[in-house]
Amino acid sequence: MSNQLNAAAAMAQGLPPEAQLAQLFMGAFVSQAVYVGAKLGLADLLVDGPLPVSELAAKTETHERSLYRVMRTLSSVGVFAETDPKVFQNTPLSSLLVTEGPASMRYVAMWMGEEEHWRVYGHLLHSVKTGEPAWDKVHGEPVFPYMFQTNPALGDIFNKAMTSFSHQVVPELLGAYDFSGVKTVADIAGGHGHILAGVLQAYPEAHGVLFDLKPVLEGARGLLESKGVADRVTLQEGNFFEAVPVEADVYILKYIIHDWDDDKCVTILKNIRRVIPEGGRVVLLEAVVPEGNAPDFSKIIDMEMLLTPGGLERTAAEFGELFERSGFKMSRIIPLNSPVSIVEAVAA
Repeated sequence: MSNQLNAAAAMAQGLPPEAQLAQLFMGAFVSQAVYVGAKLGLADLLVDGPLPVSELAAKTETHERSLYRVMRTLSSVGVFAETDPKVFQNTPLSSLLVTEGPASMRYVAMWMGEEEHWRVYGHLLHSVKTGEPAWDKVHGEPVFPYMFQTNPALGDIFNKAMTSFSHQVVPELLGAYDFSGVKTVADIAGGHGHILAGVLQAYPEAHGVLFDLKPVLEGARGLLESKGVADRVTLQEGNFFEAVPVEADVYILKYIIHDWDDDKCVTILKNIRRVIPEGGRVVLLEAVVPEGNAPDFSKIIDMEMLLTPGGLERTAAEFGELFERSGFKMSRIIPLNSPVSIVEAVAA
């Protein structure tokens, strides 16, 4: 991801400053165009080859000329390609929006662009002035109760988006981290359990515990069964702010710590510290913010954390401080070829 950002920055250097700035503040239109393409399932329709926009409009029940204008915009940035006048095909970028693709990001694009989510972006100034998540101001309640109680359809898109992220992370995690000898792996707030399933598939002697809220766990059994690991997984309902009644050799938390402010993170980690056995490890899968001005995905997604749950992306030093406050010590950071790194800690 960092390499992609650096490449984009290098391309922009050939433009005059006013054009570079215009690209930045007009980027909202491109983001919404990607969302529309994902929402309509256009990449799925083009899996078997190019189609005219008239046929795409008929299949998606959209206005043909307007759809063409969106696809022309997307093609200008490499998402789809116009091969003949008003005929489009997939590209490496749009292929990532195919629903069943091995590295599908369709639900990620949908989550980022859904109206209930998108509306929050217009209130960044509120978060900057108050330090509070704009989501609460826009929707009248925090993001997770909203998604899993008030608007479960949006919560379903979110869970599928997080599973998409897990698709990318699992092979990187397994290639960089050794789970040999681990008897029990706990996936804390692990959603539908994609990370846990990947570990258990690679280590058939291990057992797993998937710990999350009840509405989330209700959607997990199907995935675990499809991966052939359901018989080795215990589903444990709970709230990690209250307790983590799970004893395991390794506790995995993927994209969890970045959702919360420091005090809430300390609460989560202390609850794990109370139950972790001797020799146990905590493995965070999180972005680690680099120092300096270099482009990095973590610095962009940090705006999402500010706006939506009220959390933040952290530097290595900030992770170390969290662990110290929680009774752990950071043992190592393993960079991955993905937006996240492995941040490991052991009991102090």
